[in-house]
Amino acid sequence: MMTTRMPQKPGFWLACLPIALTFVVLGIQLFYFNNFTPHIPLAIGVAVTALIGWLRGYRWHDMEDGIMHVVRLGLQSVGILIIVGMIIGIWIASGTVPYLIKLGLSLISPELFLAASVLICALVSVSLGTSWGTTGTVGLALMGIGNGFDIPMYWTAGAVVSGAFFGDKMSPLSDTTNLAPAVTGVDLFAHIRNMLPTTIPAMLIALVVYLVAGFSLIGDQAVDFVRIENIIGGLDQHFSLSWPLLLPLAVTVVLALKKMPALPTLFAGAMLGLATAMLMQGVHLQQAFEFMFSGYRIETGVHEIDALLNRGGIQSMTWVITLMLVALAFGGVLERTGCLAVIVEKILSRSNSFGAMQSSAIATSAMTNVIGGDPYLSIALPGRMFAPAYKARGYSALNLSRATEEGGTLISPLVPWNAGGAVVITALGLGIAEGNTINLLYIPLAFACWLSPLIGMMYGYLGWFSPRLSAEEAAQTGGTESLATQAWAK
Repeated sequence: MMTTRMPQKPGFWLACLPIALTFVVLGIQLFYFNNFTPHIPLAIGVAVTALIGWLRGYRWHDMEDGIMHVVRLGLQSVGILIIVGMIIGIWIASGTVPYLIKLGLSLISPELFLAASVLICALVSVSLGTSWGTTGTVGLALMGIGNGFDIPMYWTAGAVVSGAFFGDKMSPLSDTTNLAPAVTGVDLFAHIRNMLPTTIPAMLIALVVYLVAGFSLIGDQAVDFVRIENIIGGLDQHFSLSWPLLLPLAVTVVLALKKMPALPTLFAGAMLGLATAMLMQGVHLQQAFEFMFSGYRIETGVHEIDALLNRGGIQSMTWVITLMLVALAFGGVLERTGCLAVIVEKILSRSNSFGAMQSSAIATSAMTNVIGGDPYLSIALPGRMFAPAYKARGYSALNLSRATEEGGTLISPLVPWNAGGAVVITALGLGIAEGNTINLLYIPLAFACWLSPLIGMMYGYLGWFSPRLSAEEAAQTGGTESLATQAWAK
């Protein structure tokens, strides 16, 4: 009679092994081969993790179920990426993006440009509830304006990312902002209010830095108005530019404010862009479909315009989508085989203060972003595993929901192989896929994204803005107690 061996969680060092091996292979790919395509190293990570799981008694179909479960969590993101690719292509063809570039070059002071970029992206992202949509539309236009002002693209990208992901974090329309309180069992608007003490200081510091940088970058050098005039002239020559071109953006914002779901809202924006391209620019329907699928193509003779506007389309997002699916698979098999649980439990067992626990939650979300490649997993996994430990220590889960957003939502764009980072790189044309690693400089320049988690850790150790467990929360069951909870309670 055959007996089925019960699966066993790996030990701590064995749980770390597939992650360590994956990063070794990733380092070889990046630094030795000078090739930034992390798909294969992550796929090898899936195989190594599955092998360890098999040796520990996990059956393949169980691990496959784990992979499929996490991949399904990211399918909405795939849909958003497809539509964002369509929007980028058709909003360029319609003249919406070129008109925004013209307005920016005409109205925004070069010295104030970086600070203005943060505020504009934050406002649009709060309204739309999507950092990816904001990055691919308004963010793309701002990249063109910054190019016209001769501001290094990594500075502009840093400002765009700071504003766009700030808005995503604070918007009640954002999927991640809704996911964090849902996973931890707290109220949505209480969660948003509790993020203000870390978010506002981070944004104010970032604004000051961008203001100083703007004046420093421009300095005493004369702005090349001839170059700006050439860009504006080239746009006027190839597009019919007027205020009705803003309608696709305006209608998309209005639909989002009315709490329409993200997918139909963005698709409506794409369809309005298609109608605008046909009515305002004389684009044929077949051309419009081609722009939405393959991206916009133009030869104006002005290098800056051609480099900026030749992009978009569903095909431009295939690199991002395939990367995200492989990364999700890696995160899924790590979760199903217990590797991530073992690592988190080890971290929690050594957290001997609330500050250490809060820092551990932020760091775990950030590391899940790095390892799993998906912001949703980086919120859902630590949110599920840390929640009982917060209750055992007498602290509100609002601290945890904030921690998962800071390590999840905000760190996502700073990891190039994460879904958020890949979207930023692709949509803003930073050229990482072609090996131009110099543009990774946008990562340290996205000040609001990494300042907020640091401020959150500081509050944890100081005990500031760290609400205690309410009577209502204490009465809730809080789910199954984990080994981490037992260790923390001791």
